[in-house]
Amino acid sequence: MIAPSTPPDPDPALVARLRAAGCVFAEDEAALLTEAAAGSQVELERLAARRVAGEPLEPLLGWAEFAGMRLRVEPGVFVPRHRTELLAERAAQEAAARPGATVLDLCCGVGAIGAVVLQRVPGVRLFAADIEPAAVRCARANLGPDGRVFEGDLFSALPGALRGTFDVIAVNAPYVPTREIPRMPPEARDHEPAVALDGGGDGLDVHRRIAAEAADWLTPGGVLLIEASDEQAPVSAALFEAAGLAAAVEQDDERGSTLVIARAAASS
Repeated sequence: MIAPSTPPDPDPALVARLRAAGCVFAEDEAALLTEAAAGSQVELERLAARRVAGEPLEPLLGWAEFAGMRLRVEPGVFVPRHRTELLAERAAQEAAARPGATVLDLCCGVGAIGAVVLQRVPGVRLFAADIEPAAVRCARANLGPDGRVFEGDLFSALPGALRGTFDVIAVNAPYVPTREIPRMPPEARDHEPAVALDGGGDGLDVHRRIAAEAADWLTPGGVLLIEASDEQAPVSAALFEAAGLAAAVEQDDERGSTLVIARAAASS
């Protein structure tokens, strides 16, 4: 993680330039770019030119704000969305209810969910996994020595010894239907990896793969939380129900967040 600081007052000319390029929060962005340039006018011009050309803000800064933290991001990684804060908060709540919990941040990206869990739940044992190498690098930086991050495809990235040990699995898998990718904002469509966005025909291809294996990786009474769209959530919940888990849908309209929460049966 990156320590926060107070951005300097931006140059009005830079604000006007960003606003003309379509940046809705031009004043805030100008202040953040000025901070990132660290007093170098050459560096500020380089960053401003790239932003005006359409590159996403967060990789230019080198960090993204999530749940009050600054998390390291690199160009070409999936930038964590604020709607996913609900998933992170609920994962932390579930972990806190199980002292010494073992938690998995699956499809972790830069480790945003895991970072929230580590910050809020003392004594948690955290693991994370992602298929994208740049995201794994960022996650290792953001989670530090308290999180073990593996590179690979879903559960196959993990050591077999972890099977059946997870009290909480939090997942922000790709769930955008393939046909919708061209309609996404260019910052995502053109600058984030397709593997982090494209969920297949109905957006739930990765959900199906996770549902098929999840019960084997959860402890008795363990819980899996996964983000989806409003329309997809009932279908996703049915996938986990069919795999033997009790599933429910939770929504936060203010943040536009929808979760499927799937629980394994407790041991008798």
